[in-house]
Amino acid sequence: MAKLYFQYAAMNAGKSTTLLQASFNYRERGMETALFTAAIDTRRAQGSIASRIGLSADAFTFDEHTDLFHDIKTLLREKKIDCVLVDEAQFLSAQQVRDLARVVDDLNLPVMCFGLRTDFRGALFPGSAQLLAIADDIRELKTICHCGRKATMNLRIDEKGDAISEGDQIEVGGNERYIALCRKHFYEKFKR
Repeated sequence: MAKLYFQYAAMNAGKSTTLLQASFNYRERGMETALFTAAIDTRRAQGSIASRIGLSADAFTFDEHTDLFHDIKTLLREKKIDCVLVDEAQFLSAQQVRDLARVVDDLNLPVMCFGLRTDFRGALFPGSAQLLAIADDIRELKTICHCGRKATMNLRIDEKGDAISEGDQIEVGGNERYIALCRKHFYEKFKR
């Protein structure tokens, strides 16, 4: 039976690596996957999912206008797909998450989503909120804070390394813009 999966974590926990490993495992067994990633993520080549450890794969992109149910149903007419994998799932809209649930329920395809749970202010992203509400299987991938505790927060920093507490929810970046911290050290950065 197909399920909607959501694996979330703070920055640098290996979400993209885990997605690419899952895709490899399917392909190794003669099955086909369809990979999707957010068009807004411009840190690498458009239509590519890449991990910090050097793994990468081509992917379809989605933006706020993409009808994922329609696109996946169309892909199924063109080729066999055994699993759909979505990177940067925090950038999905609530409707797109419901569309992925339809892929599971109506097309009987497993959908595995990987993304951040919260933004740099500790607030849920819309896609993550909807996934937490309706996913069949929810798992946290873990990474660590500099203190050794589990990192659950994403601190946005400026060029000098100082914490930023205001701004747009979405600002794409990697280690130069974000630091994964435990809750204690996240909130300590804002005490003055």
